[in-house]
Amino acid sequence: MWKSWKLRTDVRELSRRRQFLREHAAPFSAFLTDSFGRQHSYLRISLTEKCNLRCQYCMPEEGVPLTPKANLLTTEEILTLARLFVKEGVDKIRLTGGEPLIRPDVVDIVAQLQRLEGLRTIGVTTNGINLARLLPQLQKAGLSAINISLDTLVPAKFEFIVRRKGFHKVMEGIHKAIELGYNPVKVNCVVMRGLNEDELLDFAALTEGLPLDVRFIEYMPFDGNKWNFKKMVSYKEMLDTVRQQWPELEKVPEEESSTAKAFKIPGFQGQISFITSMSEHFCGTCNRLRITADGNLKVCLFGNSEVSLRDHLRAGASEQELLRIIGAAVGRKKRQHAGMFSISQMKNRPMILIGG
Repeated sequence: MWKSWKLRTDVRELSRRRQFLREHAAPFSAFLTDSFGRQHSYLRISLTEKCNLRCQYCMPEEGVPLTPKANLLTTEEILTLARLFVKEGVDKIRLTGGEPLIRPDVVDIVAQLQRLEGLRTIGVTTNGINLARLLPQLQKAGLSAINISLDTLVPAKFEFIVRRKGFHKVMEGIHKAIELGYNPVKVNCVVMRGLNEDELLDFAALTEGLPLDVRFIEYMPFDGNKWNFKKMVSYKEMLDTVRQQWPELEKVPEEESSTAKAFKIPGFQGQISFITSMSEHFCGTCNRLRITADGNLKVCLFGNSEVSLRDHLRAGASEQELLRIIGAAVGRKKRQHAGMFSISQMKNRPMILIGG
C-alpha cells in the first residue's frame, strides 16, 4: 500500500518538475537558430586532417596538402569553442577527422567535454583501426556514441578501397564496442556502384545477430573523389535490393532531425538505415554545424562558405563577438543544398579536410 502511494507521489512530482521545466525552459540560442527556424544543437568538430587510411571517396589518390600545425586548432581552442556552443544550446558533439583516434590527446579531449554541463552526447566517427585499443579509455572518459566506417566485408576489397591493410582491426573494433555495451554500434557504409553495391545483403545480414545500425550512405561529391552520377546507388535502389531478400522489412520511426531513414528486419537484433543526402535531402530539419581542424565554421557540409573562428579567437575576440560571428554565419545558411549535379561542379574541400 505504502509503495503504491509513494509511486503515485513520485509520478506526480516528476510530472510537476517536467511542467516547471517546460514553462521555465530558456529559449534556444538565437545565435544558433537560422532564418528558417532550424535550431542547431549538434556540433561536429574535426580533431585532425591526418588519417591512417586513404579511402577513395574521402581523399584524392595524390593525397592532400595538410594545414601547417600552427594553423590548426589547439586543444584549448577546441575546448573553448565547445564550451561556447554548449552554453548556447548544443547538446551533442561528434569528434571527426581525418581520423580522430590518431590524435594523441583524444581521450583527454573526451574527458574535458564530458564536464560540460548540458552536453548529453559525445560521439566519434572513426575508421576503427585504433578503436579496440582505445575504446576502454574513451568509454571511461565519457564517450557515448560510436560510428565506424566500413565499406566492405571482403578483406582484399577493403585494401583496394582504403589503399591500406587493416580489415581485421576494424572488425575487432566493432566487436569491442559491442562487448563494452554500445548499442547500437553504427556502421557507416558508402555504397558505390561497381565496387560494393553487391554487398548490401551481406551487410544487412550482420544485423541479425549483432546490435548494429548499418547505415548505407549515398556516394557524395567532394573535391578529388572523382564522383559521377553513374557511381551513385540511390536509396530507392538499395531499399528495393534489401526488400527483395526480406519483403517483411519494416520502417522504424526516427527523430525529426535524423539524417537516416531506418528499417528493421523482424527478429533481427539490429537495423539498417539509409542516408539519402543526394536523392532525398534532409536540409529542412538539419541541426548540424561543423568546425574544421583549422578552425573554420561550416554551416553546410556541401556549402563552400566558411568563417574562421580560429582567427577571431587568436585576435582576442570576446565571447559576445564570437557569438555575433557565429550567429551571422548561421543566419546565412541556405534553405537547402544546391542538388547533386550542382554540388559535383562546386569547389569544396575534400571530405578529409571537412571532417564529415
